[in-house]
Amino acid sequence: MKSDLLSNIYNPADLRLLDESQLPQLAKELRDFIIDIVSVKEGHLGASLGVVELTIALHYVFNTPDDLLVWDVGHQAYGHKILTERRENFHTNRQIDGVSGFPKRSESIYDTFGVGHSSTSISAALGMAIASKLKGDFEKEHIAVIGDASIASGMAFEGLNHAGVTDANILVILNDNAIGIDPSVGALKKYLTAVKNGKNPKQNNIIKSLNFDYSGPIDGHDFSKLIKELNRLKKIKGPKFLHIVTTKGKGLQQAEENQVKYHAPGKFDASTGEIHFKSEENLPPKYQDVFGLTILDLAKKNEKIIGITPAMPSGSSLKFMMDELPERAFDVGIAEQHAVTLAAGMATQGMIVYCNIYSTFLQRAYDQVIHDVALQNLPIIFCLDRAGLVGEDGATHHGVFDIAYLRAVPNMIIYAPINEIELQNILYTAQLGLEHPIAIRYPRGRGVLPNWEIENFEHYEKIEIGPAECIKHGTKIAVLSTGTIGNNVIEALKECDNADDFAHYNFSFIKPLDINTLNHIFSSFEGIITIEDGVKNGGFGSAVLEYAASKNFKNKIEILGIPDHFIEHGSVSELQHLCKIDVKSLVNLFSNCSK
Repeated sequence: MKSDLLSNIYNPADLRLLDESQLPQLAKELRDFIIDIVSVKEGHLGASLGVVELTIALHYVFNTPDDLLVWDVGHQAYGHKILTERRENFHTNRQIDGVSGFPKRSESIYDTFGVGHSSTSISAALGMAIASKLKGDFEKEHIAVIGDASIASGMAFEGLNHAGVTDANILVILNDNAIGIDPSVGALKKYLTAVKNGKNPKQNNIIKSLNFDYSGPIDGHDFSKLIKELNRLKKIKGPKFLHIVTTKGKGLQQAEENQVKYHAPGKFDASTGEIHFKSEENLPPKYQDVFGLTILDLAKKNEKIIGITPAMPSGSSLKFMMDELPERAFDVGIAEQHAVTLAAGMATQGMIVYCNIYSTFLQRAYDQVIHDVALQNLPIIFCLDRAGLVGEDGATHHGVFDIAYLRAVPNMIIYAPINEIELQNILYTAQLGLEHPIAIRYPRGRGVLPNWEIENFEHYEKIEIGPAECIKHGTKIAVLSTGTIGNNVIEALKECDNADDFAHYNFSFIKPLDINTLNHIFSSFEGIITIEDGVKNGGFGSAVLEYAASKNFKNKIEILGIPDHFIEHGSVSELQHLCKIDVKSLVNLFSNCSK
């Protein structure tokens, strides 16, 4: 009977004690371990399963952590974490106070660079390699592992372009599985497919033209080929590039056959791979589906409507439009900057462009938002999915900065719907014609209206730009909320004995602010509380405070929101509680306000 290898491996030093012939058994044990944990605890599955052999081979051949290994994006790094002193704690993956779902420098010396967004690995590894050379270390290896979707991003090519004119000791490994979260797209994907098929591009090689020592493509699941090639590359100095071919979801049949669904499948049966679907009967719709189905309906009625997403057609639900109107819906790959300026170019020609980008990823296109859109006052409709706290993905993915970074931009309208109806109506209103660009921010997950049908397309209502709404009247204190966090206020006030003391105003428009309503509030209430699911510094509450100061109002103002530090991973409810914007915290606050 074969012995259990994984349980005896604490770190890569233990791994290197194994004979190479034992590595296939270790790969099976590592896959099983990942499947067993993720099936119960949830997380990213397919990406980590696909690089099990590569992960083992890298730590087997290279002297990590002295040799520096950088994972791009990092959702494929579960095997890496398990082999680097975190196996016993891996069951806490993505849970509050547990192991992070992405490489994180503060968590382990083996995590050489913190990641979560794509296409950073080559630049980071090159920076490390140049630094090593300057310090006189010419033996240290610097390895960047990047996928075929991430390498298509402009930043990756900026890194390749620079690395090719250096003698830095860097190895770029292209993990080519033809898929990111959704299938990879673009001309580079077609080129890589041709290379894998042995066609002419293998000789007329892009990477060789950039002065890299190119090898491959080789089977990324074949230990003998991997280890032989990695050992050969160790002896070569300067920029090197290894092209490997893998299968995302390798080792779990369902994950191999349905790679999009099994990227992060939720809970599933570890032995069969069957996903445990939750009953969706009577549940509110997901905000992303409200967006996706609404824009499809609007696009069918308005031929000028265009949809754009940078590599998130399934996650944003733009896929509904891509399937039915492919000539007007575009997945541009991991290219947020290009997505924004592409939209701007279309807008100059009279098109109505919905540019759907996760809030955290729009940060990557901030210059384009300012220079290419707002400065030219082009009426792009930015649909910012995953705004606010997103939960287990943690600090790299929380969409908590958008209010603050967009509020500073002239000409920008910022709108945060409180529910599905407001989201649908602002999507409808935007295509009727706006004088300025607009950012519509909405959260990950489901809405708040059970039994509400998304396909309620006959009841769109035009929204007037600017006005706030009084949801509840009160006598002493006005609570001003923006976005879906306002539903926590509604629920909290239902539980308060002193609810009559509180008025509640919904400021869906963060910019422009409803000055008339603010004047009334400051004149009518002794105290004001603002609440948002974005950072307090520079956010909605800051806007209210700035206005109060400009008019010399003396009301006491308390700002609730995300504090001035990065919020780690955990469930949304746990993180809201940490930030004191959950229902329970608000009940305690409101109950004590009148005492």
